[in-house]
Amino acid sequence: MNDLSIFAGNSNPGLAEKVSKYLFKKLGSAKVNRFSDGEIQIEIKENVRSKDVFIIQSTCNPVNDNLMELLLMIDAMRRSSASRITAVVPYYGYARQDKKVAPRVPISAKLVADLLTNAGANRVITMDLHAGQIQGFFNIPVDNLYAAPVLIDHIRQKFCDTNLVVVSPDAGGVERARAFAKRLDADLAIVDKRRDKPNEAKAMAVIGNVSDKVAIILDDMVDTAGTLTEASNAICEKGAREVHACCAHAVLSGPAVGRIEASALKSLVTTDTVPLSEEAARCEKISVMSIAPLVGEAIIRSHRGDSVTTLFI
Repeated sequence: MNDLSIFAGNSNPGLAEKVSKYLFKKLGSAKVNRFSDGEIQIEIKENVRSKDVFIIQSTCNPVNDNLMELLLMIDAMRRSSASRITAVVPYYGYARQDKKVAPRVPISAKLVADLLTNAGANRVITMDLHAGQIQGFFNIPVDNLYAAPVLIDHIRQKFCDTNLVVVSPDAGGVERARAFAKRLDADLAIVDKRRDKPNEAKAMAVIGNVSDKVAIILDDMVDTAGTLTEASNAICEKGAREVHACCAHAVLSGPAVGRIEASALKSLVTTDTVPLSEEAARCEKISVMSIAPLVGEAIIRSHRGDSVTTLFI
């Protein structure tokens, strides 16, 4: 794989290092600095002419800075005559704004897709998009990986021979929860949720039997943890023995960590698509599983032209 080069922005250096070790490739040398007025300065410090370049960058907090870094790195690679540029975006920011929910609002997820394409990306590798339909916003190939293999292996190891029920925290996550429940041979339940304000949710009812069972709440992302903690409390009130949670993206903004610590949740297992804040890293309830092998394997198969279908299961 001499014609393969891997670069990383500043958003998630820990994941990028793990991916590079999995691939037995050193991260490419790139200078990512700021001018005194805040402008981002990018300089690629090695030759990428005719190389297959992969840029690892989650567009997490600070979202706009990390997105701009990614766009500028893609443009720098294009102007340096890279043969193909793949944006590896483990966490795709703005994914929640994927449709018009009110008059005179943007479809931000589509705009970000256009920005990546126009900057010069030839392909995108991402993980657990908030809405799978976002793949259709791109006019270039998109590989939407899933954290399911990593999370399911963890659940099997920790909760083997346990009376499990997989819980969707809202109606939109039922399909995901059903797939997990089928593979774990577990029951399925749904929390009926009504959202009054952005980032605020109130759990109203639990549909399904959770009494005397170990409940696993499954979500694609946890932001302010309002939905998660309300759901965990509602499940406990229905007689669940324990409540745990799994998610692909631990955004954990605002009061999220405090809410998790004060809630009925016993644990929250997430992946390293988004680096934890210092506060979240200190929380004993939160543990992280790495998706570096999954991302690394997707990069290898994409580079060689092999199928990545088995990674979606």
